[in-house]
Amino acid sequence: MDGISVRDLRVSYGPKVVINSLDVDLPAGKVTTIIGPNGCGKSTFLRAVGRLVPSSGDILLSGRDIRSVPRKQLATRLSMLPQTPVAPEGILVKDLVGRGRHPHQSWFNQWSSKDHDVVAEALALTGSSDLAEQPVNELSGGQRQRVWISMVLAQQTSVMFLDEPTTYLDLSTSIDVLNLVRRLNTDLNRTIVMVLHDINLAARYSDNLVVLRGGDLKAEGTPADIISSTLLQEVFNLTALVREDPATGGPLVVPAAPGNE
Repeated sequence: MDGISVRDLRVSYGPKVVINSLDVDLPAGKVTTIIGPNGCGKSTFLRAVGRLVPSSGDILLSGRDIRSVPRKQLATRLSMLPQTPVAPEGILVKDLVGRGRHPHQSWFNQWSSKDHDVVAEALALTGSSDLAEQPVNELSGGQRQRVWISMVLAQQTSVMFLDEPTTYLDLSTSIDVLNLVRRLNTDLNRTIVMVLHDINLAARYSDNLVVLRGGDLKAEGTPADIISSTLLQEVFNLTALVREDPATGGPLVVPAAPGNE
């Protein structure tokens, strides 16, 4: 399993500093979720660590400078599902998932029976086998998200980055997707780093939280260790109580009732 250490990470878009001298560890074999208010740099952080945007500082994948790893080799160890992925019009589910095999192929080693087996397994793991022959654009939001996760699984990386995997999904479907993410972590030993907006879902499905505000690291640690009324006020400007989640024993955020802020 691969873990990631980030030291003095800085990202700027022109004169605007988005990530400011950030030090954080993303532990191997755990689910880490990045949370924070809109515009705090969550997605930029994922993209920078995944070498999709320029940055300065040190990014170490199991102790090795990630920038020294050839891109195709890196794609066999780290995969990313962006916030709003776009599939080619009319592409079938099995063909989209098959694109996850590209990092493992070359001019001399094209599609093989192993690739076929990996795609079939990825679809089975996400409960999407029955969708293989369907066009992606005809799927529901939840089905589509499971298919995209299948494509990332077919890439067979030890680290998976998921940028807001529950975007545009209703609560029930979001729970299904996050239950799937947790199974991938526990059953396949994947290191998973994701961005979520819902604090309670982040607390329930994560081993580790990284809290950003204005491009700065405000806190990191287990949900039980860092989620507090003080943190919620300082980071989200949210007045809330923190209680024990009756289902998990972890922290549960209860916003103050109107008029009681």
